[in-house]
Amino acid sequence: MPEHPQTSRGAATYRRILEAATEEFARHGIAGARIERIVTAARTNKAQLYAYFGDKERLFDAIFLSSLERITNVVPVDADDLADWAVRLYDEYLRRPDLIRLATWNRLERRTAGHLVADHRHYDDRKLTAIAEAQAAGRIRAGDPFDIMAMVIAMSMAWSPVSNVYAADDREPEDVHERRRALLRDCVRRAVTTGGGTSPS
Repeated sequence: MPEHPQTSRGAATYRRILEAATEEFARHGIAGARIERIVTAARTNKAQLYAYFGDKERLFDAIFLSSLERITNVVPVDADDLADWAVRLYDEYLRRPDLIRLATWNRLERRTAGHLVADHRHYDDRKLTAIAEAQAAGRIRAGDPFDIMAMVIAMSMAWSPVSNVYAADDREPEDVHERRRALLRDCVRRAVTTGGGTSPS
C-alpha cells in the first residue's frame, strides 16, 4: 500500500515527483511516460516513487484527479453567468495547458466513451445543481443540465490544447486573447441564456 511522506524532506520529494510526473504524463501520455525520466527530473529514485504511489497507473491517477480538483476549485461554475465561467476556463487552459492534456490522455487511453471519470458526480454535481436552479428560475434555457454544461465546456476549449484547429498560447498578444474572450462570452450567452439574447458586459 502506498505510504505518505512523514518528514518535510519526504514531502518535498513527494511534490517534486508530482511536478515531474505531471509534465511527463502531459507530454507523453500514460503509455509513453517513463518512470526513469520522472525520477531523474524529481531527483529521487524508483523505490521512493513506488513507495509513495504504488505504480505508474496510480501515479497518473493521483495527478489526473488532482487536476480535476484544481479545475473544480479554481474555476467554480457561476450558473448565473455561464459565459463568464467559459472565459475563466479559457484563461485556466492558458495558465495550465497540462491540465487539459492530462484529460485528453485519459480519454484516449482509458475511457474512450462515456464519462471522463467513473466518479464524475463528485466533480459535476455542484455544477449540475447550479445550472438546474438557474433553469428553474428562467435564466438558462431548458434542457438536460449535463448537456448544457458539456456544451459550455466544449466552447471554452475551442482554442485549447485539444483543439483540432488552433491551440492558444499565453505568449500571444493580450488583444488576441481579449478578442477570443469577447467572442466566447457572446456565443455562450446566445447559446444558453433564455431567449438567446446577449447580456451586458
